Amino acid sequence: MSDQKLDVQQEHQQYIEPLGDWVRSHDCCTLTAADTGAEVCLMGWVQYRRDHGGLIFVDLRDRQGLTQIVFSPDVNPAAHERAHVIRSEYVLAIRGTVRPRPEGMTNPGMKTGEIEVYVSEWKLLNTSRTPAFVIEDRTEASENLRLQYRYLDLRRPRMANNFIVRHKAAQATRRYLDELGFLEIETPYLTKSTPEGARDFLVPSRLNQGQFYALPQSPQLFKQLLMMSGMERYYQIVRCFRDEDMRADRQLEFTQIDIEMSFVDEEQVMAMAEGLMARVFRDALDREIATPFPRMSYDDAMARYGVDKPDTRFGLELQDVTHIVRGSNFKLFATAELVKAMRVPGGESMTRKEIDEFTEFVKIYGAQGLAWIKIRPDEWQSPIAKFLSDTERAGLKDALGLETGDIVFFQAGAPGMVNAALGNLRVRLGEHLGLIDENAFNFLWVTDFPLFEYDEEEKRYVACHHPFTSPKDGHMDVMVENPAAARARAYDMVLNGYELGGGSIRNHTAEKQRRMFAALGFSPEEAEAQFGFLTQALEMGAPPHGGIAFGMDRLAMLLTGSSSIRDVIAFPKTQKATCLLTQAPDSVSARQLRDLGLRLRETGKDAAKDAAPTAPTAPTDAAQG
Repeated sequence: MSDQKLDVQQEHQQYIEPLGDWVRSHDCCTLTAADTGAEVCLMGWVQYRRDHGGLIFVDLRDRQGLTQIVFSPDVNPAAHERAHVIRSEYVLAIRGTVRPRPEGMTNPGMKTGEIEVYVSEWKLLNTSRTPAFVIEDRTEASENLRLQYRYLDLRRPRMANNFIVRHKAAQATRRYLDELGFLEIETPYLTKSTPEGARDFLVPSRLNQGQFYALPQSPQLFKQLLMMSGMERYYQIVRCFRDEDMRADRQLEFTQIDIEMSFVDEEQVMAMAEGLMARVFRDALDREIATPFPRMSYDDAMARYGVDKPDTRFGLELQDVTHIVRGSNFKLFATAELVKAMRVPGGESMTRKEIDEFTEFVKIYGAQGLAWIKIRPDEWQSPIAKFLSDTERAGLKDALGLETGDIVFFQAGAPGMVNAALGNLRVRLGEHLGLIDENAFNFLWVTDFPLFEYDEEEKRYVACHHPFTSPKDGHMDVMVENPAAARARAYDMVLNGYELGGGSIRNHTAEKQRRMFAALGFSPEEAEAQFGFLTQALEMGAPPHGGIAFGMDRLAMLLTGSSSIRDVIAFPKTQKATCLLTQAPDSVSARQLRDLGLRLRETGKDAAKDAAPTAPTAPTDAAQG
């Protein structure tokens, strides 16, 4: 910013006036031709200023939208003359008369495009320095710059609309659940660290030196305790915290719509959740969605899509072709535990550069490469084609429905890698080929999840959802005899390839919960130390109960068509888990640490400040449901 611009802004501050008794009559997105002749009072920021000789036009903006205001010497010469000081992002209050725009000058792209307001008097409420970037939807500013000046970024119309939609979704949630008899109850932020999910954020206690609170990854234990308290139906739109790596749909601090119900089974929870989504989409987007939602088992989802949250807006399903190529001369196919294929109709026109890019992409998921075949009129073009017999070619053609002009991609190896690589490549191809209807909302229930998954790092089975999920009827013994085969009374709601919500029916007897802890490798002493208060409560007449938690940030992201949850969180962290606006995290003073009874560690930045000491973290289990 030049000194000259700064001087102008400072000079104009002499014209600032108090608001006084002025009261805004309308927002900047309300007035229409029906208001012609009305005397109105508007307030907002200057989006644009245009001086057309005798008239000065200003687009006045608030969070709702824009209204064009006009300063004319014929209406008030003094007000018109003073308007020459107006600059972008100055804050104004104006009084004036609504007039229809001249014939041929209407703007159908603005909700207020039929009218303009001729200003009779106005006040300059504040000036503004030149912003770090232009306050409009299309901006070339980097995300880091926008996060550094987040208060400016939030003025952009698209960002303002994101938070209007998010607000509507939250209010719709509260109205719907209130109508169904749910109570909104708050649960603690400072609680006990338990090994039930990702790493905990730990908070040292000054009053109990040497001991720590943990910030909740979810209110899981407390909402179950509320069911044991006889509250029967609980919900909370609640902040949760997980110390995990960042990505486009994950933040260290996030918001859940947390719900728990007594005396219910899966069907009742899922019906309630479908009704909630129908209400949210109706109230927030004026969009009707069809219920009930389709259902798919976890095994079916993995077989057909390679992921447990499939995007069903397009095809490109995966097929297991292991049995077809088991005796192949292509050694990788012949020896792999699993071989899957994905036919891409019309994909034969893909360039080698595109195929190479897809090959690099699947390496993210542990693949060594990507096998492919182009189906041409007179040949199968591929480095691996010569290894396939006529019988294998015929088998692949029949199984995949191959036609001339197609390309087929293969992945072979361990099932986890094969599914992850090919399943995520499917989504990448759907985007690349324009196969996805961006206006569609495809809901899906994924059910019958595994109760456990094997953790290679810990060399043991851990809970897929959390340790409080009930096994399916008849699977209590299975979870001990064959943990990999045990299935859970768990369910995830999926929308357009994102896990929107997840939940389960819980263990409601102490005996069943103790058996679950034992199956997870907890000794009786460990289970008592970590969860003794829960099992004690289960012994006091706990009702059958279950629930679901929705990611509020992810829901808002999908409702607004955003590509990142950072666009629907007012003040988010960066990919490096920092806040560019406040410069958090930061070191604290030595005195603060001494008050907490903590050992000091030099940061090298400032002898007067010391970083917080390294504290133990909770073991990492499966994600919370």
